[in-house]
Amino acid sequence: MAPRRKCPVCGSKQWHKEPSSGLITCSEGHVLQNYRNETREVTELGPHAVRKRNLKSGRKKKERQSKADPKLYHGERARFHYFQCLQVILRMQVAALTRLWELPPEFELVCRDIWALNLSLLPNPPSPEPLLHLHDTLGEDQPSKANLTARPSPDPDEQDDDETLAGENADESSSSSSSSESDSDGSDTHSELDELMRENSETPSSEEDELESTPRPQATARVSERRNFGHYDAPATTISCLVLACWTLRIPVMYTDFVSVIESYDLPYLDPLRLLPENMTRHLRKHTVQALSPHFPPTPLRLHRLSSRLARLMYSTYDIYTPEMNAAPILWKSVRALQGTPTLYVLTKKLAHLVSIPLTLHRSLAPALVRNKKRDPTFHKQDSAVPEVALVAAVIVVMKMIYGLDGSPRRPREAEDPACALPTLPELIQAIRKAEQAADAASPPFATDRHRSVLDMDDDMLDEYLRFCEKALLPRKDRLPPRNVTTDHFPLPDEPSPALTEDRAHPAELAAQPTMHATAVDDKSDTLRPGQNYPIYNTQDILGTVPEDLELVVRRAARWAGVEEDYVLGVVERFERRVVRWMESVKRKERTERASTSE
Repeated sequence: MAPRRKCPVCGSKQWHKEPSSGLITCSEGHVLQNYRNETREVTELGPHAVRKRNLKSGRKKKERQSKADPKLYHGERARFHYFQCLQVILRMQVAALTRLWELPPEFELVCRDIWALNLSLLPNPPSPEPLLHLHDTLGEDQPSKANLTARPSPDPDEQDDDETLAGENADESSSSSSSSESDSDGSDTHSELDELMRENSETPSSEEDELESTPRPQATARVSERRNFGHYDAPATTISCLVLACWTLRIPVMYTDFVSVIESYDLPYLDPLRLLPENMTRHLRKHTVQALSPHFPPTPLRLHRLSSRLARLMYSTYDIYTPEMNAAPILWKSVRALQGTPTLYVLTKKLAHLVSIPLTLHRSLAPALVRNKKRDPTFHKQDSAVPEVALVAAVIVVMKMIYGLDGSPRRPREAEDPACALPTLPELIQAIRKAEQAADAASPPFATDRHRSVLDMDDDMLDEYLRFCEKALLPRKDRLPPRNVTTDHFPLPDEPSPALTEDRAHPAELAAQPTMHATAVDDKSDTLRPGQNYPIYNTQDILGTVPEDLELVVRRAARWAGVEEDYVLGVVERFERRVVRWMESVKRKERTERASTSE
């Protein structure tokens, strides 16, 4: 629109545009001179048209400064450092066990070899640290784990044991250049496009096929990548190596022996970072510190799961056989835990031979059963049970045969019956109750299975608890603070006092054993004999109950073995059914022999 100016002819300020000609005229009809209305729409450009180009600046952008601590290790290098810390802890554990149990010097050599085999048999073995560190410094892509290490083929047993395996580390280093990032992004884009085209090419036939063909493992892969360490990388694997070393040297140990020395902090396992050198702890991340610091000792079932897996893989991969358990001392301990006699020990030994109780860490290490028919199994159920639980379950089966433990008394009718050499049931039950009370009284104040208040402790228990705190909470001697007011007024003794006395260390063995009378012979016809009306309780019946006497015996056995009562009852039921099958096979052979002789 024309500016508001006066017409040079008439002086009018009112202007309007003619629609036909496009000229600007005033209200009197005078045409405004030197004005032209042009359109800016261009349909064709000439050969000499000028175009404006945006020129990019040649200045490089500043790289983003990383705020990460350069002392902390990440990725596979952090995982390699994690196993280095575990190896140092293992060496401390070997030295502690050698001093506590007076083991031979060959124990350290066996532990070293088993640890090397354990690292090679992991689902995700640690990669070589120098090579990965070189890739981190040069900014190259990390080598694939498939090219670095060969993963052993999984077995069905390992798949059953593997609840969740170790995933890859999600905190990888981000020190690559911009060109490598663009190449990796391009390759990821191509792989995603190929995956989408492959999914589109596969047309499901129905809705169920469409649901099944949906690629869901990506979500689980993300979850596994977030996890830094798996079950077989945990600090409990060092204890499993110690267990296998003891089995290799035929040392009669139980899983509860390791748990007790871990609880008392005599074996380095809980809070081990205070024992590691500072040049190793400075490189640990938050997640690595959490993985190296378990809050509780491992349970016997977890130790058995790790030990049996390692023994099976050693045998299947490298043909290294782990010998059987030194069963005689452990069987005698199980008999004495239930206040048994040497006669009960002999009877349990015969029953264990009849039902083929396994004495190996895994059923694959034991010889296979004789198969008379094609459908016959090569192994029994509960053949991979905890060995000490299997032995104490055999003791319970013998006690049920002799005493019944169901409220109905059993009496022998002949003097030659082995039951005459065993104590009476009331005195035996009373002795087991006293042993339970003695074990409760001798339980240390720092035991994890009992929650005890400081107000309930006497002077001796308080002194023992304070000695335990000195050992568990104070750092190493070389890390103690310098001289100050506290050390001057409250000095610690130069030589620490023993944490456990002999009475607390072995309460059941050192306690005075009560005198029990032998079972008398009963000639009455209406009295049940040992072995008659033998009850078998189904452990799948969650609403069922067991008699009071049997419950006391099972509770005592479960506490001695460090497992749950239901686990002991399940093993007892399996052994009882083996005894029933063995008796049926014996009767079947007798019938066939009588039939053959009559013919």
